[in-house]
Amino acid sequence: MSKTRAVIVGCGGYLPSKVLTNDDLAKIVDTSDEWITTRSGIKQRHIAADDEATSDLAVAAAKEALAHAGVGIDDIDLIVVGTTTPDQTLPAVAAIVQAKLGMSHGAALDVQAVCSGFVYGLTVADNFVTSGQFKRALVIGAEKLSSIIDWEDRTTCVLFADGAGAVVIEAQEGKGDNSDRGILSSYLRCDGTLKELIKTSGGTSTTGEPGKIQMAGREVFRHAVTNISEAIVAACKKVDIGVDEVDWFVPHQANLRILEGTAKKLKIPHEKVVLTVENHGNTSAASVPLALNTAVKDGRIQPGQLVLFEAMGGGLTWGSVLARM
Repeated sequence: MSKTRAVIVGCGGYLPSKVLTNDDLAKIVDTSDEWITTRSGIKQRHIAADDEATSDLAVAAAKEALAHAGVGIDDIDLIVVGTTTPDQTLPAVAAIVQAKLGMSHGAALDVQAVCSGFVYGLTVADNFVTSGQFKRALVIGAEKLSSIIDWEDRTTCVLFADGAGAVVIEAQEGKGDNSDRGILSSYLRCDGTLKELIKTSGGTSTTGEPGKIQMAGREVFRHAVTNISEAIVAACKKVDIGVDEVDWFVPHQANLRILEGTAKKLKIPHEKVVLTVENHGNTSAASVPLALNTAVKDGRIQPGQLVLFEAMGGGLTWGSVLARM
């Protein structure tokens, strides 16, 4: 029996031009290249200009994804943006992106799941597309985390960065089995009892300010390997695909030690994991689509291959999406 699938037909990414190295950070906070690299695997990160908003990063990534897909904005009828750093409290970043792209039809909405934002957003868009409500969607992960970093806190300021990644997905008919192109399964979770582990120090309805990022690093690490492993196994199990059958793992680029710990636990070969954390840092909701864009554009990820996206973020939220490119 045929089945409608949401197929990834294009991807794009954008990184601000300013590069902040570990040595640069050592000049403004008590840290060193060795300290940062040993604990995170990060060597540099990109920081947006003062006059660059999250929507600007998103638009740049979206334009590249549209071009890669060979479609125009008139062909899109849904925009979903995963972000935790909106331009304004309202309207949604997705609405601002829609306007900047010259689109006035269809629907646009934000998804707030912190670092899991793209995985959550891709799942939302997949459900809309496969249900027949929309034909083609633009899914974006975009963050300007530099705007909510405490630059005096060396435990967080060395990790987070700015950027955006995007994909175009469209409805295509498949056979209804695991050989289909498109999103085959997804798995989303949240445990709000762990909300204090990654948070900001403020909010619009409490302090009237967005606040700064605060994180209990050791506790987050302890949950990350377990939760991410769970999400990977669950997405594969849903469609009776073995973890070892997946061609590429495109994880949230939070910390190299977390990525290595997860790969070791599930016996995933290092060469199957797309790693960009060294040069991108932790760009939250943008990290998965940025990593995907990197691996597609350099030729590693090829049409027909199985790709698994996974992430964990504040909430705690975590999840995964399994797709055949």
